[in-house]
Amino acid sequence: MRILMTGGAGFLGSNLCERLVRNENDHIYCLDNLQTGRMENIVELMDLPNFTFIQHDIVEPIDLEVDQIYNAACPASPPAYQEDPVHTWKTSVLGILNMLELARKNDATLLQFSTSEVYGDALQHPQNEDYWGNVNPDGIRSCYDEGKRAAETLCFDYHRMYGTKIKVIRIFNTFGPKMNPADGRVISNFVNQALRGEPLTVYGDGKQTRSFCYVDDLIDGIIRMMNSSPEILGPVNLGNPEEFTILEMAEQVKSQIKSKSEITFHLLPKDDPKQRRPDISRASELLGWKPQVPVRVGLERVIEYYKGLMT
Repeated sequence: MRILMTGGAGFLGSNLCERLVRNENDHIYCLDNLQTGRMENIVELMDLPNFTFIQHDIVEPIDLEVDQIYNAACPASPPAYQEDPVHTWKTSVLGILNMLELARKNDATLLQFSTSEVYGDALQHPQNEDYWGNVNPDGIRSCYDEGKRAAETLCFDYHRMYGTKIKVIRIFNTFGPKMNPADGRVISNFVNQALRGEPLTVYGDGKQTRSFCYVDDLIDGIIRMMNSSPEILGPVNLGNPEEFTILEMAEQVKSQIKSKSEITFHLLPKDDPKQRRPDISRASELLGWKPQVPVRVGLERVIEYYKGLMT
């Protein structure tokens, strides 16, 4: 098959490209505008005969012959998507329009990378796919949260109007190798601060919760979703239902690194969700999927990855 991976030089995209190129009968088109994606994430793939890198912004249309589209193009960490909120919104909304048109033209299947952020500061816990969310439409996170919600709407409208083959996943916090050490997310922050002997930055009182899924598990769920029955459209939550407070995760990182870094507390960012944990019943039932890698084991791998970047 001819497979287009947008955002392919980013954290999730590059890990997915690595998995997809293993099938030498498929050709992978890795597309990225390099706003937050990094060439070092895909450097080992560049010389493979079934891999092609294209530098392009999906805000602008592109014409390719493809059978599957994985759409992961969009900054995903708050500092990155808040740096240019208008472009973040364009990537989510104009970008998915362009990808849906491409899927429609090719009769291809499009899998949209949506996010747990569509649930906002959730009033339901854990969050299942039937929950409509509690999202601020005009806050500093809205460019991402509302952009992703609008992208889901467009996917389902294209399916209803044109029969476009779509699938939607909602990704909860994921971590693993190739995550940018400067992206401002919880685990990358804690691990790099601890390795450098710096204070670990906790926002608020640290009692807000998150659930962390190792990237290999997530990639497995994504591929299962893409190759599932055409009747399975989603949305489907993908994440690890094991829940940690932010303070617990800081202590876990310190313990595994044997760091003496202190923990410092800072003002909680506006609209930061208080609780986040996926109900993965639908993924389990429809895809036969659940996470396999314990968080501690995933952390060991991430710690070694970041140590390697420091040498």
